[in-house]
Amino acid sequence: MSATTEFYLAQAEKCAAEADASALIQVRERNLRAAAAWQAMADKLLYTEKLRADKVRIAAQAAE
Repeated sequence: MSATTEFYLAQAEKCAAEADASALIQVRERNLRAAAAWQAMADKLLYTEKLRADKVRIAAQAAE
C-alpha cells in the first residue's frame, strides 16, 4: 500500500484532535509530536509529487 498525502494529513488531524482532548500533558505532547511528524511526511510527499509533475511537464515540453 502506498501512502497518500490525504492519509498523512488525516493522521495529523487525528493526532491533533487527540492532543486537544487529552488532559494529560505527556499524552498531549506525544500527540502533538506525532501530528508534526505526520504533517512533515505529508509536506515531503507533496514536494516530491510537485517535483515529479514538473519533471514530467519539462519532458513533455522537450518532446514537442
